[in-house]
Amino acid sequence: MLESEPRAIETPADLSNLYVRNSDRALLPLSSLTTLVEEGIAAELNRVEQRRAIELQADLAPGATMADGIAEFQRLADSTLPEGIGVIMRGEAATLGESNRDMMLTYAFALIIVFLVLVAQFESLTSPLVILVSVPFALAAAIFAIYFSGVSLNIYSQIGLILLIGLMSKNGVLLVEFANQLRDEGRNVKEAVFEAAVLRARPIIMTVISTALGALPLILSSGAGAEARNAIGWVIFGGLGLSAVFTLFLTPVIYLGLSSLTSKGSSSRPSLESEMEEYERNQASQVEPAE
Repeated sequence: MLESEPRAIETPADLSNLYVRNSDRALLPLSSLTTLVEEGIAAELNRVEQRRAIELQADLAPGATMADGIAEFQRLADSTLPEGIGVIMRGEAATLGESNRDMMLTYAFALIIVFLVLVAQFESLTSPLVILVSVPFALAAAIFAIYFSGVSLNIYSQIGLILLIGLMSKNGVLLVEFANQLRDEGRNVKEAVFEAAVLRARPIIMTVISTALGALPLILSSGAGAEARNAIGWVIFGGLGLSAVFTLFLTPVIYLGLSSLTSKGSSSRPSLESEMEEYERNQASQVEPAE
C-alpha cells in the first residue's frame, strides 16, 4: 500500500511526476516505466466471503415462486459466467436454501425418532421397517396433491409432510400389531396379514376420513394467511387419501416379504404370559400349607 504526502497527487497526471530508483540506484520518472490508462470502476468494491462481489437484485414475475426464480437464475449463471466466478445467494433466496437444508434434517430426525419408538414398541427391527417403508409412498402422494392443487412447496407444506409421517406410521401400526398378535395365536403369516388387513380396514379408513375431513376447513379457508392453511390442508387431504391405499395393500405385501426375517412370536405377549405363569408358580411354592 503506497501513500503519498498530502496534496502531492491530485490528478492522475501527477502520478507521472513520481520518481523511483532502478537497480543502479538512479532516479527514473514513473512515466518512463508505466503507462496510465483511465477506466471507470465502481466507487466501492463489495466483498462477500472474502471475495469481490457485485450485488444483483431481481423481482419475481407474477405467478413465479422463489424456487423457480433461483433455478432460472442459476441456469443463466452457469451458461454465462466465466470460470472462477460463482453465485452466492443472499436475502430471501439464501433463507429458502437454508430452510430446505434444515427441513431435510428435520425429515431425517423425524424418521429416526419414529423408527426408534416403533423398535421399542415391537421389540424388533422388521416390524418398524414394514411400517416405515410405506411412508415414502405417502410423501409422494402428498407431492402429487400439491402439484395438482397448484400449491407451492413452501415451509407450511413441508410441515404438513412431517405431520403426514406420523399419521402414516399410526395406520401401519394398527395393521402390523394385529398381524403379530394373530401370528402369536398360531396363524401362519399369510392368514395373519390377510385377516389383519380385512379387520383393520375399517378403523384405518375411519381415521383417514376423519382426518381428511378435518383438513377441509384449511383448504377452503380464505383471507390473511390463507396460503399457509391451504398448503397444510392439501398435504394432509391428498396425502392421507392416497396413502390409505398403500397402507391397506402395500403394507401386507411388505409384511409378507419380510416375514422370513421375523420369528413366529414377534410380539411380547408370549413372553409376558410365561413370566406371569412362572411368577405364579414361585408364589404358590412359597406359600406354606396351613396346619
